[in-house]
Amino acid sequence: MQAIFNYFQKYLPFSLEEKELIASKFTLRNIKRKQMILQEGFVCKHYFFVMEGCFKMYAIDEKGNQHNLQFAAENDWIADIGSFHSEKPSKLFIEAIEPSVILQIEQQDLYFLYLNITKLNIIFKVITEHKFIELQNRVLQNISSTAQQRYLIFLEQYPHLAQRLPNTQIASYLGITPEFLSKIRKDLSMKPIS
Repeated sequence: MQAIFNYFQKYLPFSLEEKELIASKFTLRNIKRKQMILQEGFVCKHYFFVMEGCFKMYAIDEKGNQHNLQFAAENDWIADIGSFHSEKPSKLFIEAIEPSVILQIEQQDLYFLYLNITKLNIIFKVITEHKFIELQNRVLQNISSTAQQRYLIFLEQYPHLAQRLPNTQIASYLGITPEFLSKIRKDLSMKPIS
């Protein structure tokens, strides 16, 4: 649990009693590479904190194409927030890209903590706001940026993942083919450093 307390400490400190209450509501899970923690058609019953490893959240269109919406690695959160809060079946998948270790919390346990530890409610509000800002920026990039600009923004947003993720996963996130991503990388490598 120390990893999650270190994460929370960036926002607000917790007492020993608060930490014990928080720890009692989270479950530790080891996840294998390619293992799903959410599948389309099922309700997202947990909010996930990534301690080790990396996940992708994606949708599959009617042609069978995968569209990556989000990545989450160490010290990040991932969940289908819409399904989690509405308790309606998800249209998304969350899959481990690497062997991973997560902490998960169920909705009723998270709400219990919100009521009993006000600081945690504030922290999750800030986390959600940051994710919303990421989403807004991503939509804006998709409608107003070139593929090369989107790739450079990806590198800025996920510098720790650029070497860990296969080209196919990055290309899916950017909405381009892996071949076009290779061309973008080649073009960037040939540009003089200013």
